[in-house]
Amino acid sequence: MPSPFDDEFLKNLNQPKLWSGVNAFQSDPLLSDLTRQLARPLRDELDLLGRYVTSPDAQELAQMANTNLPQLRTHGPSGERIDTVSFHPAWHALMRRSMSSGLHSSLWEPPKDADSKSKAHKIRAVRLFLSAQLECGHLEVLSSTSASLAVLSAAPQLRNAWAPRILSRKYDSTNRPHGQKSAVTVGLAVAEKQAGSDLNAMTTSAERVGEGIYRLSGHKWFVSAPMSDAFIMLAEVDGATGCFLVPRLLDDGRANALRFQRLKDKLGMRSNATAELEFSDAFGYLVGTPDGGQRTILDMLTLMRLDSAVMASGLMRTSLAEAVHAARGRQVKGRALVAQPLTMRVLADLALDVAAAGALSFRVAESFDRARDSGEEAAYARVMTPVAKYWCTKIAPAVIGEAMEAMGGNGYIEDRPLARHYRDAPSLSIQDGAGNMMALDLRRVAEHGSELFEAVFGIIARDLGGSGAKIVEVLRAALALCKGDESAARIFIEQLALAAAAAELYRLGAGRIADAFLETRLAAGWRSTYGMLDTRFDASYIVELLFPEAE
Repeated sequence: MPSPFDDEFLKNLNQPKLWSGVNAFQSDPLLSDLTRQLARPLRDELDLLGRYVTSPDAQELAQMANTNLPQLRTHGPSGERIDTVSFHPAWHALMRRSMSSGLHSSLWEPPKDADSKSKAHKIRAVRLFLSAQLECGHLEVLSSTSASLAVLSAAPQLRNAWAPRILSRKYDSTNRPHGQKSAVTVGLAVAEKQAGSDLNAMTTSAERVGEGIYRLSGHKWFVSAPMSDAFIMLAEVDGATGCFLVPRLLDDGRANALRFQRLKDKLGMRSNATAELEFSDAFGYLVGTPDGGQRTILDMLTLMRLDSAVMASGLMRTSLAEAVHAARGRQVKGRALVAQPLTMRVLADLALDVAAAGALSFRVAESFDRARDSGEEAAYARVMTPVAKYWCTKIAPAVIGEAMEAMGGNGYIEDRPLARHYRDAPSLSIQDGAGNMMALDLRRVAEHGSELFEAVFGIIARDLGGSGAKIVEVLRAALALCKGDESAARIFIEQLALAAAAAELYRLGAGRIADAFLETRLAAGWRSTYGMLDTRFDASYIVELLFPEAE
């Protein structure tokens, strides 16, 4: 009997072979353009990662980590509280591989060469983009661990004590105090059940017991990766808000009064546990000043929001790549599905958003690299991070859902990763600030003046070329509307996202792709589904350019 993996056997069944073993780095023209100038060792590393994330072995690990869910153990055999969460070996394998590539540490390590010094954020974004195409759940804790060092910079002694193990690339899942481990992870615990995103309604309190040491009492409603070695928390201190590093275990190995009540039964990101946490008299270390908690934690949230945009872009890329691959391998009325005009139009329309989201995410990452030396780039990083987080994560469920529909029933089953990607995508929009929070954050920037926006508008106008001045005038009008009417904030943030994404596509030299994106997203009327691409734009060209057929 022929093997079910034999190409000819699948062809006779009118079934495409599995989307597996295709190099996710080499097959992506955008990544090729973005990394062309990198040193050969870095490109070789990215090439290796691109081959890994679509390999059958890696895909099997991702599936196992999401079907064998984390298990909460609140008590030990003698009735003692242990508050531990056990993970499937597949989770640990994913963590070990991603930590070895430095997703949690590369931004803060001493640079090995000129590229890793001047392009650290951009290079890490490419790694994260590729890794998200495999599995996103385990990336959440690596994102928070990386971003935690931005917080700890406000407490040099704490940073000196924790940074060596945060930066270690040797994964250590043992349940021991941080000083006895080869590597640690750091989670984020902010949201409370009665407050949600309203940090001013927080009820967790902290009482000073020594120099920089406090006792915290309260609860946290969503705590991802509860087996982290420490958590960044906010708590009320004498009427103000402070930021704290709260270890899970004390130096002597005893639990730090952090009680896991239950694990959330989540829609997606199921490989990564999310717990409800109650605590009384848990010891924590103050980071920054007692009244500077929200300012101190902002840099951490900003970095994690950029990560969400990058991961959403990666999810969209791999989902559409599989849909295009399936359309090439399935026949309808004697022709490949991809050759059917309406199917091609839908795939091309989707491809425009996927390309634009990736380009925008990488452009924001690049602005972080340049911000130290350029006020214009610093303005871009501040303004465009919430914009990219809003737009990339907002469109991801729709893009992945449409890609799933393009595959039909084959896209809807758990044998393929699209169903998992579809479930995971909404989490990236919700976590670390949902859509309305991003829009209101942008509006707060606007309330303090238009200087930052004018710098961003200048970049957009320059990169858009001839149409730049007209589009920037539209953006200024949307900004004025947003300033006067809070409910218009989403209109402004989406218009800014579309304009900036188009500008970046032009800057990258993707002129025909940029033309199609600009005219259909900004010049045309609003539409709610894909497949509306005008016949002026060559749908076949768009798909073949952005999703070249694997050899």
